[in-house]
Amino acid sequence: MVDPLKKSFLDVPRLRKLSRRTAPTQREVLCILEKARELKGLSVEETAALLCVDSPEMIRALLDVAGYAKETIYGRRMVLFAPLYIGNTCSNSCLYCAFRKENTRLRRAVLTADQIRTEAEMLLREGHKRIVMLCGESSDNDLDHFLSAIRTVYETRVGKNSIRRINVEIAPLDVEGFRRLKEAKIGTYICFQETYDPDLYAAYHPSGPKADYLNRLMVMDRAMEGGIDDVGLGVLFGLGDYRFEVLALMEHALHLEETFGCGPHTVSVPRIEPAEGTPFTEHIPYAVSDDDFRKIIAVIRLAMPYTGIILSTRESEGLRNELFRYGVSQISAGSRTNPGAYADAASECSGSQFSLGDHRSLDEVIETLIDQEFIPSFCTGCYRKGRVGRDFMDLAKPGLIQRFCMPNGLFTFQEYLEDFASPTVRTKGKKLIGRLVEAAHEEQRPKIVDNLRLIESGARDVYF
Repeated sequence: MVDPLKKSFLDVPRLRKLSRRTAPTQREVLCILEKARELKGLSVEETAALLCVDSPEMIRALLDVAGYAKETIYGRRMVLFAPLYIGNTCSNSCLYCAFRKENTRLRRAVLTADQIRTEAEMLLREGHKRIVMLCGESSDNDLDHFLSAIRTVYETRVGKNSIRRINVEIAPLDVEGFRRLKEAKIGTYICFQETYDPDLYAAYHPSGPKADYLNRLMVMDRAMEGGIDDVGLGVLFGLGDYRFEVLALMEHALHLEETFGCGPHTVSVPRIEPAEGTPFTEHIPYAVSDDDFRKIIAVIRLAMPYTGIILSTRESEGLRNELFRYGVSQISAGSRTNPGAYADAASECSGSQFSLGDHRSLDEVIETLIDQEFIPSFCTGCYRKGRVGRDFMDLAKPGLIQRFCMPNGLFTFQEYLEDFASPTVRTKGKKLIGRLVEAAHEEQRPKIVDNLRLIESGARDVYF
């Protein structure tokens, strides 16, 4: 058997050693946090030190600096999306996933074009403009079926509204497959390594195509070779030691930066949840506490300041509301993780991938964001204007991307208020927009006001 580490860009023994280092001194932490305020990222060694902080005082300081970095780079906007599962059949035996082929309790479903269209219509009626499309890995959900589903969703209309960006999370492809995804006008390609520890990976993936550690590890190289501009990394926290996983994420990001001139567009931070028909219905192998989870998000924000951090509805309402402040920049809302569930939430014809922690509707999540003075954003302007990949980072690193993010976020927020919001949310939202317009840069303010008036008059899809 070929040792996967011989071809891997990861120095696993080094990362394991760094993850087990002793807690840093207060002086060491403060020096690293001072550097982090420059928003130029951290080294792997500095990241390892912050991951080992155990002093409540220093953890508070870490969270404060992460909040500063988030607001300085991204301002007050929070991007919203929903997952769309088009099938849950799967050929893999992943021990943590309800879609695993051995799970006989799960009701399987692969959505037809008509069902996919109905799901998209339901999401549009809620107010969504951005989705991530997912499915299990099987011949029922091959690339042709997936590409057809993308076309169906992009073609779906409800009044003046349409889905403007489809990010995708599917099994690893070859370079030609990624070229086909690029032609389908996807947004970000997302693929979680699940765990970067090769020994644990082998234990959790006993059979199926996903059992190939190296094939999954190198998937982003193939995606970028195939022309995909934006890629999203992620691990499933709870499968391995979180310190090692974060350091491996950093190494992966650095590898992409060195090889392709651009690191990941996003990093996802899901924690493993109990799933029916899996060994992990109660016991989680490397459970991550809420305190450690806060630290994980803050450290990633400082280590990779210009990378979006995605938080799913796996987490509880209360914790999500808190984590918005420490570095998260994209969140799912009103999510369902079983095929067909948006059209029929009570349906038992198919099964969910995992249990949810936040069951609020999109409107309820938006009200919370308003109360915290975040801008609920459905913006896709950068994607449609070509501000992606390296071009996006070239604007983000000098702080120029906020010239687009804040106004474009306001425009999509105004659309939501006009078309979908409850009366209470509409009232609160209009007041927030008024305050944010007053605080906008005086050179931009007249154009922002003009575009907001256009939207009030019925215009849609307005962006800088």
